[in-house]
Amino acid sequence: QVQLVESGGGLAQPGGSLRLSCAASRRTSVMDTMAWYRQAPGNQRELVAAIRPNGSTDYADSVKGRFTISRDIYKNTVYLQMSSLKPEDTAVYSCNLPRMGIWGQGTQVTVSS
Repeated sequence: QVQLVESGGGLAQPGGSLRLSCAASRRTSVMDTMAWYRQAPGNQRELVAAIRPNGSTDYADSVKGRFTISRDIYKNTVYLQMSSLKPEDTAVYSCNLPRMGIWGQGTQVTVSS
């Protein structure tokens, strides 16, 4: 069973940056399509970014130009670099391996002054 473990969340000021990491227990998982989702209180979970095996990426309109998804297959890790953070980015961010329906435990991101 593949496991995903997120880290890197925390408190950031508006305009600041954070980098989230999602460590997978198997390298083949990182080479598959991987995605980051987020869910704010009272809201539905939404797709933030995804990266496919060929390296192509997709982003939610709300984060385009501010967030970047990437992966390091040698570290079995997928990253979400978040810049120009806004209070509305506050949410629990979770890593997902869609093909196997596997989720990480989530990491809290809070953007506040």
